Amino acid sequence: MDSDLFTAAAEARQAKDPSLAPLAVRMRPRDLDEVLGQRHLLGEGSPLRRLVSSESRVTAPSSVILWGPPGTGKTTLAYVVSHVTKQRFVELSAITAGVKEVRAVIEDARRQAGAQGRDTVLFLDEIHRFSKAQQDSLLPAVENRWVTLIAATTENPYFSIISPLLSRSLLLTLESLTDDDLREVVHRALADERGLKGTLTLDPDAEEHLLRIAGGDARRILTALEAGAGSAADKGEDTITLATLESAVDRAAVRYDRDGDQHYDVASALIKSIRGSDVDAALHYLARMIDAGEDPRFIARRLMISASEDIGMADPTALQVAVAAAQAVALIGFPEARITLSQAAIHLALAPKSNAAYLAIDAALADVRKGLAGPVPPHLRDGHYKGAAKLGHAQGYVYPHDVPGGVAAQQYAPDAIHGRTYYEPTRHGAEARYADIATWTRSRLSGTTTPTNE
Repeated sequence: MDSDLFTAAAEARQAKDPSLAPLAVRMRPRDLDEVLGQRHLLGEGSPLRRLVSSESRVTAPSSVILWGPPGTGKTTLAYVVSHVTKQRFVELSAITAGVKEVRAVIEDARRQAGAQGRDTVLFLDEIHRFSKAQQDSLLPAVENRWVTLIAATTENPYFSIISPLLSRSLLLTLESLTDDDLREVVHRALADERGLKGTLTLDPDAEEHLLRIAGGDARRILTALEAGAGSAADKGEDTITLATLESAVDRAAVRYDRDGDQHYDVASALIKSIRGSDVDAALHYLARMIDAGEDPRFIARRLMISASEDIGMADPTALQVAVAAAQAVALIGFPEARITLSQAAIHLALAPKSNAAYLAIDAALADVRKGLAGPVPPHLRDGHYKGAAKLGHAQGYVYPHDVPGGVAAQQYAPDAIHGRTYYEPTRHGAEARYADIATWTRSRLSGTTTPTNE
């Protein structure tokens, strides 16, 4: 194939002068032991170990789907499998390739296997972008082991990949790299002969900035490091400073420590801006958290709390929006999750506000903790077991569905707190309606309102 010729020529040039390759490519692990992160996938006897083991290649899966955020090592793992097993490595992207290109690779793989006895690893990136028909075209190659298919996706494969291919594949979930993993990536790149060979040092604050802008993405942190190294070299400096790095990556360092005061200060400012209905300030603090590499799940959790604590029944849909945003964030991750979080923050900031639900549960808890509990009224107790009637349990209970209006005049609370009011609704937004309902039901329960057939 012509593409193979071009690939071979490019690889030959890079082999002759490795500096021609990007730092992220030069630092690509050569075996599974060099892979950072993904410890849950790299243990002895794991499917990935079996893929690169000559003893277990026959029983190893012929199709693997790697699902995870960008920069977590999907391409790297495919390359390592190819490199260690000495198979041909062919990479296609579903963004630019179609059925014609896939079939050409598969046919060439069959010829290579027949003529030279050399198997092929086909790495298909962004497989979720393939249509159902395009994914169907992969099935014969998977079933007949004409290639070892390693497909990568950033989207939930249960929604984006056809069932026949999913059922024939081993699904492996990759996780974002931790800060410790990324530090090791940076330190290795600074010292390794394939990287910067110890020619430059990195200031601690510049390293922290790299971690902030990486967002768990090893490729991004190596790209930024390479830009900073190039800028330092151009200036004749032997240290990559924060200023040099900022100018190189064109991104100011947000003063934000995910483990320190700024983490809580900015999160607090976000919630207080939402509570104060300042949508623009809320978006500013949200942007700072996103840009600093904050865990999107942490942000989503804070928004869910705010939906109940600060909005509550004034807009009951606020909690639905926040929960939906949290679920979406878990499915899609960054960078797309920024849009979902923005929508949720805007909704919450502009919603009418009420802390009545928050105050209600705290008031009820305060009474319980004071010992204001008391026995459950006899007519509310369980009356299903033998002998309950003799004890007076469930006797005199009025079934609400049997009375006009569906609310019976009877006591539900224990004597110790009977008549106490915890929920004090506001007249803000939708809660005005619930305030009317609460007043009506309380009067009906106390027997001060005459039942009707309404």
